[in-house]
Amino acid sequence: MAGHSQFKNIMYRKGAQDKKRAKLFAKLGRELMVAAKEGGADPSGNPRLRSAIATARSNNMPKDNIDRAIARGSGDSDGANFEEIRYEGYGPGGVALIVEALTDNRNRTASEVRSAFSKYNGNLAETGAVSFLFDRIGEIRYASEAGDSDTVFEAALEAGADDVETTDETHEIRCQPEDLHAVAGALEGSLGEPQSAQLVWRPQTTVSLDEGPASTLLKLLDVLDDNDDVQSVSANYDIAEDVMERLTAA
Repeated sequence: MAGHSQFKNIMYRKGAQDKKRAKLFAKLGRELMVAAKEGGADPSGNPRLRSAIATARSNNMPKDNIDRAIARGSGDSDGANFEEIRYEGYGPGGVALIVEALTDNRNRTASEVRSAFSKYNGNLAETGAVSFLFDRIGEIRYASEAGDSDTVFEAALEAGADDVETTDETHEIRCQPEDLHAVAGALEGSLGEPQSAQLVWRPQTTVSLDEGPASTLLKLLDVLDDNDDVQSVSANYDIAEDVMERLTAA
């Protein structure tokens, strides 16, 4: 299992599905609010909101929840002011982590993130301390049903994307960060609405972990993922399949 990116990638997570669903909807709702506040409530003129809506829909967020979050963000109703913050640091085994948060209380979030790092053999560092180990890219995801690999590759090339990686379940289309919304818009015309379209941190290299550090790292990722303020966690780790199987068997 290599790398770690968005909060929805939680294959190894345990616990009640309803609780996970509620937390995921809360995170998606915050992104919808911030996007609406930043660029207005009309998705046709707000690429960030359009991407947030697509991600929310792909995660089966109810339409009423989506509309409510957009209304709060656009000022149609009272809503909190959220601030975007990035934390960087090292976890167990020297794994580099980037934590992105949307918070209405900077001090609370900083304290909780720092506490999580400390508890699980990590160290929070200054902004910029590990981001040089990652590339900032645009990433657009489609389910495999969107088309075969050749069809998706041709559409991505035509849209101005840089690369496509296809698995049995998804097509992952990558582009320059400044081209994300233009490429996503072009792809929507040929492939339909994506599962997600967002900026991500892609590790340049990965750190292989033995069972001990891997176990501790996964606990840290669980705690961060469980934090309402944390929107995404990116990390440059690699855990062998046999190690992951042992860790998730319990």
